[in-house]
Amino acid sequence: MTQTLLTAKQMRDLERTAMDSGLATGLELMETAGRAVIDATFAHWPELQDVGRYAAILCGPGNNGGDGFVMARLLKQRGWKVEVFLYGDPEKLPPDARTNYERWIKLGAVEPFPLPEDHPRWDGEHRHDLGLDLLVDAIFGTGLTRPIAPDLSDVFSEINRYDESYGSPVTVSVDVPSGLQSDTGAVLGNAIAPDLTVTFHSAKLGHYLANGARLCKNLRVVPIGIDPSALASVLTAPEGLDPEDLRSQPPEARVAKSRFADGVPLAEMVPSNYEKHSGHKYDYGHVLVLTGGMGRTGAARLAARGALRIGAGLVTLAAPGAAMMECAAQITALMLSRCDDAEALEAMLEDTRLNVLCLGPGLGTDARGAALVEAAIASGRGCVLDADALTLLADTKPFPLHDKCVLTPHGGEFARLFPDIAERLQSDAAATSYSKVDATRDAAAQAGCTVLFKGVDTVIASRDGSAMIHAASHGRAAPWLATAGSGDVLAGIIAGLMARRYSAHDAASAAARLHTEAARAFGPGLIAEDLPEMIPRVLATPDPEK
Repeated sequence: MTQTLLTAKQMRDLERTAMDSGLATGLELMETAGRAVIDATFAHWPELQDVGRYAAILCGPGNNGGDGFVMARLLKQRGWKVEVFLYGDPEKLPPDARTNYERWIKLGAVEPFPLPEDHPRWDGEHRHDLGLDLLVDAIFGTGLTRPIAPDLSDVFSEINRYDESYGSPVTVSVDVPSGLQSDTGAVLGNAIAPDLTVTFHSAKLGHYLANGARLCKNLRVVPIGIDPSALASVLTAPEGLDPEDLRSQPPEARVAKSRFADGVPLAEMVPSNYEKHSGHKYDYGHVLVLTGGMGRTGAARLAARGALRIGAGLVTLAAPGAAMMECAAQITALMLSRCDDAEALEAMLEDTRLNVLCLGPGLGTDARGAALVEAAIASGRGCVLDADALTLLADTKPFPLHDKCVLTPHGGEFARLFPDIAERLQSDAAATSYSKVDATRDAAAQAGCTVLFKGVDTVIASRDGSAMIHAASHGRAAPWLATAGSGDVLAGIIAGLMARRYSAHDAASAAARLHTEAARAFGPGLIAEDLPEMIPRVLATPDPEK
């Protein structure tokens, strides 16, 4: 199912709402959380349920540490040998964490973390020789807002380098890996790289953005007894969207408007009315893909094939005269028309059945390309702008765009289009307060249209503040998408879905998911030409999320 990804503040508000409603106390939520992490760990490694295993629990100075103390007590009750280490002063623990600290010290000791250099556990190479089965990271959780101390950074590096001589424990992080910023996915100095991350109620933005997908390679979301209906009360309107617009809608609409999602399930991506039951080809839209000159038409042909395979009723390549023969020799199901300049394009657009344009792949950045981009946008039709079209737009301020446009920049193109936003995103301060989601939302507001910011953590945002994350990670990795032409196919898929009357935002979101699924269906060795041909297989495969 599509997930709602939360910020740290939203999760705190959600917990506070649950406590204020009387449904649970903070201690009850902490107890449930600790038990849930143990259950998730045993589900992932059933062999760990044996009595007599050995665990080390690393607790931090906040409520994440309180979850660790709960785990220590519960594992001790199961017959485990458990040692607990605390980063910070127990006198300064929050009330609920302090209560669970006191419950634990009735059962066992608490060592300082990191251990002092003169501690007997340190050997000559400054490594922990613990011989562990399980190492639990309950140090920082979602509350980290500044870089970790150097002494912790060194220990985190040692934890990440455990080998067989030190027991090779499985490592589990509670909520988020310590060192990872839960809103942005930035690593604040250094971070633990766990074998399993167990988070509560909902995944967090940082699990999917930036470094989060790499560090949280195995992510498990577990319930802790919070009523799902409480979610709507803590999702706030994004900047630039009037909160009254959300409050005037029913709760389910408010959630959808503000949601962050890790991808669109195939069941949602291809609704029941997707298949062609009857009607004329023009009922399913007409996409016009503009090409560059001779020797530059391949990218546009890839985009056109993507649009055709996703179900556009008709796709036409518009090429300059010198490139007509090259295109004609390479296509069959696609139509072909001559388009030398903006005047020729305007004449073609007199056909009102032509409802979406895709331009940029192989278009060129000369005067012809610039005039075609200008004419396409001015037509008011749906426009997918990629590659060279983005380069041309970067020199055009203010942007002459509208809400039927989709921009599909990769990182370099994003920086050229939105230099101020990109600079902010790359700043040191952004690590704790400004995420790729924030940047894409700001870009969409500035451009006045939908922006699909490419990457492993692709973000789609629209000018109303709606945002989606599609992360090609967490079991959906497709590194072979890093091949020439794959982005051109993505642009074509978006155009084809828009031709079928998907909104710009929905088309971009669905296309990002389908693009990855097509790559995963093919596997290693993928080249861009393979992607459109995998679309039928993906659409015919039952959705495992249904």
